[in-house]
Amino acid sequence: MRKTITAALLALSLPTLALAMPEGGPRHGGEHQMRMFHELDLSKAQQREMRKLMDEQMKNRHAITQRYLDKLPAAERKAMQDELQAAKQQQHSAMRALLKPEQRKAFDEQLKKREERRAEREAFKAWQDEQAKKAE
Repeated sequence: MRKTITAALLALSLPTLALAMPEGGPRHGGEHQMRMFHELDLSKAQQREMRKLMDEQMKNRHAITQRYLDKLPAAERKAMQDELQAAKQQQHSAMRALLKPEQRKAFDEQLKKREERRAEREAFKAWQDEQAKKAE
């Protein structure tokens, strides 16, 4: 049980890390990935294929984690989500404390935009699920 919760916490922290990345910036490892690509002297085609493989790996890990999360009792899932949300808020507060007032404003706007996109994705996913049920 402890391993499951640890794995779930790690998997669920990935979106928080993704939110902290600047828009249009490197994905899945950022500077490390770019350094690896440079050191290996990968062509653009090889870089695209590597990114595809990394994306697929991330999706697979998410699916595995979700399978274990689905087995948790509702109360434990809720407690975990609450704890993750509190940690996210604490992280954002610490980040904001490092910023100048004009930077805070831009940071808050970025967070708001990301939250709006997340809500749109959730609404779209719900719509897709509804359409799939109707098709059955």
